[in-house]
Amino acid sequence: MITLYTFGPAFGLPDPSPFVTKAATLLKMAALPYRTEIGGLSRAPKGKLPYIDDDGERIADSTFIRWHIEKKYRFDFDRGLNGEQRAVAWAFEKMAEDHLYWALVDARWTDDANFQKGPAVFFHKVPAPLRPIVTAAIRRQVRNRLRAHGMGRHSPAEILALATRSIDSIADYLSDKPFFMGPAPSGIDATIFAFALSLLCPIFDTPLRTAAERRNNFKSYAERMTQRFG
Repeated sequence: MITLYTFGPAFGLPDPSPFVTKAATLLKMAALPYRTEIGGLSRAPKGKLPYIDDDGERIADSTFIRWHIEKKYRFDFDRGLNGEQRAVAWAFEKMAEDHLYWALVDARWTDDANFQKGPAVFFHKVPAPLRPIVTAAIRRQVRNRLRAHGMGRHSPAEILALATRSIDSIADYLSDKPFFMGPAPSGIDATIFAFALSLLCPIFDTPLRTAAERRNNFKSYAERMTQRFG
């Protein structure tokens, strides 16, 4: 059986990482039996979650997990989509994962109030005398990664403008379709669903959440996907 390594439920979400949620949704879409194991970060092939263990073969990164499922189990997540539609789906997926994701990281890790509501819980196992030092060091690393990506070089207003443009683009393309590409779910839905849950998470008070909540079709989509794959 496949084992999916996760962070575990947090913040009212199936997992604090949209990439873990994406991987779990892909496994459900493919109707593959699997189990989850919380932790495993120290053994992760690429030093991050998610990864899966499939009969001794370890595959890291949600996109490579998808490709593994498609190759080994001959499951086409994009069946019914033509080449142009597959290209559109890929572009939206990378916009969410390589752009919008960093706005989410900024909202959760650099805002002190949101940090205390969310990521601070990750440090509860650190001995109390060391906790402030370790927490400050990790937050500094996250800020450095944000800056290296480029998102962290922008002002809060600029980050919001960029993220809102992405959220609106997703909602506009979704329109009144049941799923992102049409009447049936496809691979892109695993990504958009995961990011919809993260954006709409009620634990965090962020302008990103406000921007997402303004789009009723986006909220309805998250509810449909939760009912089917949650």
